[in-house]
Amino acid sequence: MRNPFTQARLLTRMTGVTCAAMLVAGTATAADAASGSSDEKIVVTEQATDRILVLDSDRQSWQETKVLWSWRPSAANGLGDLVASWGAPSDAKLRHRDGKPHLLAVDSLGLATVVSYPDGAAYWATSVGTQPNLHSIELLPDGNVAIIASRGKWLRVYTASQGARSNSYVEFPLSDGHGVFWDNGSRLLWALGGDELVALELGGTPAQPELTEVRRTPLPTPKGHDLQPVAARPDRLWITTDSGVYQYSKSKNAFLQDYRGADRISVAGVKSVGDDLQSGQVLTALIQNKNLCTWCTDTATLNRRKETLTLHGAQIYKARWWVDPSTRSQ
Repeated sequence: MRNPFTQARLLTRMTGVTCAAMLVAGTATAADAASGSSDEKIVVTEQATDRILVLDSDRQSWQETKVLWSWRPSAANGLGDLVASWGAPSDAKLRHRDGKPHLLAVDSLGLATVVSYPDGAAYWATSVGTQPNLHSIELLPDGNVAIIASRGKWLRVYTASQGARSNSYVEFPLSDGHGVFWDNGSRLLWALGGDELVALELGGTPAQPELTEVRRTPLPTPKGHDLQPVAARPDRLWITTDSGVYQYSKSKNAFLQDYRGADRISVAGVKSVGDDLQSGQVLTALIQNKNLCTWCTDTATLNRRKETLTLHGAQIYKARWWVDPSTRSQ
């Protein structure tokens, strides 16, 4: 998603009433989230209704719009003053803070937030405005939050540990930033730019964090987009660019395409990618040519099972496994 303010986006707003109504009709309560029928759940950033949705990973749940849980900012969850900074959600992840699950979310209109799951109450939130174009977010071990912006040309670590609206930060310059991931194994913060992958060491204190570059590696093809851990191989990171999908080996400092199914998975336009540790399923979302949102899709693909999951009327930017990498057991 290079620019959320295109004519196509405005057209989507005007023609999305039926789609929105259909999606809202399938929303379950927070209590339903705790009794989902599958351990393999998927979270999507759905831009037709501007919501974060969690669904089971079976075809019927998607066809019948059986949404287990949904979220967007509101006065009820303490973010009423930041509603105007939400309208094109661009990333969603599950992480844990003090042993409790939280949703991490950012929006291209400027909102970055961490909220508890499933009650949706805000742990931390801020707005950076529309110009930076937020693309990804990560929760750090000390309670601070890293966010990255493509047009802002920066990665920031906000001192979320200091308060629910703490707005101080340390900034690291990075052109066309699209992905950020905290790696517990290497104790490094990885950041994906348009042409390079950068590893940063986190120092200082929670109140005054510091970032130090320890590695910078050029991408094999232009326009980096998604950055995620490879669940089945802790040494590796998933990396997508405009033209392909790679696995980056941290020990070899190399981008590889020797993973199973690479001939199907590594295609142009993949906006998000990730594998499930238990099933081995690789989940991808890629641009759909006929979608009203020119950077979106209504379909996620389970590549190992060679199955598609379609949420009719949706405008999905990213689809991820609803799993916290730090809680996965090898």
